[in-house]
Amino acid sequence: MLVTVQQHILQQQEDQFPAARGNFSSLLSGMTLATKMIQAKIRRAGLADILGSAGVTNVQGETQQKLDVYANQAVLHCLGARESVAFLVSEENEQPVTIDRSEGGKYIVVFDPLDGSSNIDVNVSVGTIFSILRRPDGAHGVAAVLQPGWKQVAAGYVVYGSSTIFVYTAGKGVYGFTLEPEIGAFVLSFADMKMPAQGNTYSVNEANADSFPESYRTYLGRLRSRGYGSRYIGSLVADFHRTLLKGGVFLYPPTKKNPHGKLRLLYEANPLAFIAEQAGGQAISGDARIMDIEPKAIHERTPLIIGSRSEVAEFHQIDTRDATGRI
Repeated sequence: MLVTVQQHILQQQEDQFPAARGNFSSLLSGMTLATKMIQAKIRRAGLADILGSAGVTNVQGETQQKLDVYANQAVLHCLGARESVAFLVSEENEQPVTIDRSEGGKYIVVFDPLDGSSNIDVNVSVGTIFSILRRPDGAHGVAAVLQPGWKQVAAGYVVYGSSTIFVYTAGKGVYGFTLEPEIGAFVLSFADMKMPAQGNTYSVNEANADSFPESYRTYLGRLRSRGYGSRYIGSLVADFHRTLLKGGVFLYPPTKKNPHGKLRLLYEANPLAFIAEQAGGQAISGDARIMDIEPKAIHERTPLIIGSRSEVAEFHQIDTRDATGRI
């Protein structure tokens, strides 16, 4: 019998929060609706005028793609209508979007609407990443958002590839759902997902290896000497999804160009770290657990080492002076 993502979320809510009124499940339902809208546009890429640059840059200084703009608007629209949402924080917007409900909103949703969008034109998998936080009592704006990852209520991602897969955790395991196009619903396809304790591949952009800190170069050399294979797509969601299923490690080191790393702590590193830990993996910034980092800005960046416990622990043990990622 098919189990839809809405049925699964409601069941988890009943088991964990029997007094809940359905606000959390409604919020996640809004996210799944937005991702269905996004995947429908992606499926028409090449047929409709949706490919290419939108002609503007976002707050990160990156060129926005047309699909970036559409995906951001879709998430803002679908979640902005949910009564439980107080603030929406997008990678594409400089400041949090406040939903005008006085003190009624309980949750903050932080999201990257379309990760890897530069790959759309060449038909490579892309994704949506999100994180859900509780709104601290009386907190507003940026001050409400700047919470460490261990305070996340839920996190997830959608990978738009050969099939569309929604993966999420609410702190009680990791579950994956595949979009069934004939009925238009995400149905349970991966129950209680576990990352292998050790893999045999690593994922990193080795074109930048000459500017990696010594600790990273040492680590990668050790992996290669033991026969590890290199698998790098260049789309974070796709690379992480493979690592979740197959094990191994994904790295985005600091470089001379980006000495503090390039991935965003709130939108990318924290939600994927939550999922990795719930699946039995680990995620660190070099010397610290990702979810222990106290964010200082909503667009803060971080190095990221994420994957199977064996591979991440080995990196953490490398005894070099730049093991923190400083250059």
